[in-house]
Amino acid sequence: MKKYFLFFLLLGLLSTACKKGDDVVVNPINEDTTEEPKEEPKEEVNIIVQNFMWQTMNAYYLWQGDVPDIADNRFATQGEYEEFLAATPSPSDFFEKKLLHIDDRFSGYRENYKDLTNLLAGITKSNGLEFGLSLYGTGSDVFGFVQYIVSNSDASTKEIVRGDIFVGVNGTSLNRDNFINLLFGDQDTYTLNMADIIDNTIVPNDKEVTLTKEDGLVEDPLLLSKVLEVGGQKIGYVMFNYFTGGSGEDLNTEFGELKAAGVTDLVLDLRYNPGGKGYTASILASLIYGSNTDDIFYKIRYNEKIQATLEPSDVEDYFVGTTGSAFGNMNTALNSLNLNRVYILATDSSASASELVMNGLDPYLEVVHIGTTTVGKNQGSFTFVDDLENGNFYDPDREDKINPANQWGLQPIVSTVENAAGYSDYADGLLPDIELEEDIANLGILGNIDEPLLARAIQEITGISAKRDFNVQIPVNLITSSKMANALNSTLILNKIPTSLQMKFKSEME
Repeated sequence: MKKYFLFFLLLGLLSTACKKGDDVVVNPINEDTTEEPKEEPKEEVNIIVQNFMWQTMNAYYLWQGDVPDIADNRFATQGEYEEFLAATPSPSDFFEKKLLHIDDRFSGYRENYKDLTNLLAGITKSNGLEFGLSLYGTGSDVFGFVQYIVSNSDASTKEIVRGDIFVGVNGTSLNRDNFINLLFGDQDTYTLNMADIIDNTIVPNDKEVTLTKEDGLVEDPLLLSKVLEVGGQKIGYVMFNYFTGGSGEDLNTEFGELKAAGVTDLVLDLRYNPGGKGYTASILASLIYGSNTDDIFYKIRYNEKIQATLEPSDVEDYFVGTTGSAFGNMNTALNSLNLNRVYILATDSSASASELVMNGLDPYLEVVHIGTTTVGKNQGSFTFVDDLENGNFYDPDREDKINPANQWGLQPIVSTVENAAGYSDYADGLLPDIELEEDIANLGILGNIDEPLLARAIQEITGISAKRDFNVQIPVNLITSSKMANALNSTLILNKIPTSLQMKFKSEME
C-alpha cells in the first residue's frame, strides 16, 4: 500500500468525528410528536501527534518489520489509517501500546521536545542527589544509598554525602510499591529519613535531610580526574558520568594533563554512567587508544528496510583525531594516551555509550572490566520532531520549522551497534573480567586509592597484592537509581544522520 500520509495532515488540525442526524420523526397514528434519542457525538480526536508518531516509527524503528501495526501494508485506505490513529486518543498510549516492540526497553518520548533535548544534554530538574535503590529486610523494603552529589546543587549545600543511607521519605518507609511516587513524583521538595548501618543491619535514625529540585541543573559529567602514584607507578584516574555533547574539550584537557604527568595506566570510572552521545564516546575512546582515524570504532545496523539503502560509509564510525566542531567543541587535536590496556570500572548502572566505549575498544586493546555486569544497551537512537522537510529528524537550527501544532519529541531505538569485529551480542550486559560488587557498608571515597573498585584496579595494575579484603558485606541489590529510573537516560545518540536516509524517508512521508 502507498502510505496515505496526506500533506494536509501536517498543515492543520485534523480531527475525526461521527454524528447521526438530528431529524424529528412524527408518529402518523397517534400524532404524538416525539424526538428520537440522539446518539451522543463521538469525541473529536486530534490525530496530528499520532500521525507523526506512526510515520516516524514506520520509517526508522529498529523493529519496524516485527510490529504489525507499523507494517508498510497495514492499511488499505486513508480512512482506515485515520480510524486507527483516532482509536487511541492519548498519544502516549498510542506510542506505548500500538507502536512499541515487546523487547524494546529504551524508546521514549516527551510531550515537549525541549524537555527531551534538555534531558539528553544533561540539563534536568534535580536536587543534585544521585542515588541507588536496593532491597533489604523482607524483600519488599527499599533503602537508598548516596552514590555522589552534583556540584553546585541543593544537595551540595546539605549534610549528606556518598555512602549515606535513607529508608523513608516524608516519614513514610520506602517499599516496592511507593518508591516511584515518593522519590520520582511531582513533588519538588521532600525530606529523606536517614539510617545507619550497625552490625551489617540498616537501622533508621532520627536524622532528616530536606532537598529541593531546581530547574535547569547542569551536571559537569567529568566528576574527577587525577594522577595516582602507587608503588612507583603513575596511574591516571578519570570518573566520567555522562556523555554530553559539549564535554569533549574538557576531556581532552584532562587527558592532556594525564599525558604530561607521564601516566602509564588509566582507570576509567563509568560505574554510574548511563550513556549519551556517540560523538563524545568517539572522542573518549580515541583519547585512550589513539587518533587512528582509519580504524572503525563502531558500526551501525538499522532495520532491513533502511540497511538495504545505505552505503558502508553511512554505517561506519571511526576513531577521531580532534574534538570536532559540534556541540561547541573547538576541533582541538587530541591528547591521546595511545594505551594498549585500559581498566574500566563498570556496573549495572553503566549503559549505552559507556558500553559502546568498552565494546568498541575491545578489538584494539585489552579492556579489563572490573565491577559487575552492565545494563546491556547495544542500541542507538535519534531524536525526532514533527519536521517533515527534514525527515522528522531534530535539528536545533530548524526549531522554527517544527510543526507548531505538535511539539512532541520521540527518541526511538533505530539501530543496534557493533564493534569492528562485528560483536554486538551484549543485550544482557557486558560481563566483568574481575567481578566485584559495590559494598553498601563500604562505598569508600571516589578517587581515593582505598575505594574498593579503584583499589582492585590498582592491585591489578601494580601486581602488589596487599593484604586487602575485598569481601562484600552488604552487596547492592539494585532496583533502579536516580539516573536509571528514566529509560531515556540510558541513551546512545548516534553520531550522524545518513543524508540518503534522511531524504529517502522524507520523500516517502510526503
